[in-house]
Amino acid sequence: MSNNNSNKALKKRSGLGRGLGALLQDSEMVNESRPPVSLESFNTMSDIDVDFIEVNPFQPRTYFDMDALNELAESIRVQGIIQPITVRQLSPDHYQLISGERRLQASKLAGLRTIPAYVRTANDQQMLEMALIENIQRENLNAIEIALSYQRLISECSLKQEELGDRVGKNRTTVNNYIRLLKLPPDIQIALRDNKITMGHARALINIDNIETKLAVFRRIVDEELSVRQVEEIVRNLTNGAPLPKNRKDKPNLKYEFTQLQYKLSSHFGTKVHLKCDEQSRGEIKIPFTSEEDLNRILELLSFA
Repeated sequence: MSNNNSNKALKKRSGLGRGLGALLQDSEMVNESRPPVSLESFNTMSDIDVDFIEVNPFQPRTYFDMDALNELAESIRVQGIIQPITVRQLSPDHYQLISGERRLQASKLAGLRTIPAYVRTANDQQMLEMALIENIQRENLNAIEIALSYQRLISECSLKQEELGDRVGKNRTTVNNYIRLLKLPPDIQIALRDNKITMGHARALINIDNIETKLAVFRRIVDEELSVRQVEEIVRNLTNGAPLPKNRKDKPNLKYEFTQLQYKLSSHFGTKVHLKCDEQSRGEIKIPFTSEEDLNRILELLSFA
């Protein structure tokens, strides 16, 4: 089979979006930053030992749901790998993942020794672009992960917002709306990541300039389960000079310095840290975890493990 026919078969089989497909076409050049390896296996699918594959250092995804990963592992045990992963070859028995980390991790959980993979050539920038765009095109990526991916494509791959929009099939306004989410305080970003608030809530909060007011409205959203329309009305009233209505639960707000400490702790541990404090500066700190693996991660950050 010729290279052209093989490329067409790859595109048809993988169902990749326009942006990633274009990048894969561009990646045919040999990576000049590494010693050349045999090209005979490139553009073909091979079964590769999972122990020979290292994870993608440019992986933009920071959180993998273990329940979903175990479900995928069970599906792989029954059905096998439906869509091969994509790797680049660094040496005869050394590969680096380009896309498909969930499939790779789930295959290891399922006890597979080998995994079907497309072998490509790509330099570091192409690796980053392919990994980012492949992740952006997934439906279950949360808004903060998408925003971080967009920001990395702009800053690390020197893309303008218009160029980025062309790559991912989005207009400039949509790209800009996601990137603006990164200006929100850590507490709000974490809530958006964990689906405690929606993209609509977050976009409304962006329009509040004062950080304490922004956080007060955010707490109202969580405590009272406000709709996006209700939040937009509150923001409009604030813009017109109206005071912020009191929280029906009438919860005392933390002092500014404790609020800042809570942001820093939440950012450090990658989860929403709860800090309570009374007028005498007595209180408690709660660090939630979702699994034994998550607990071990937190313990490592605390240097207990």
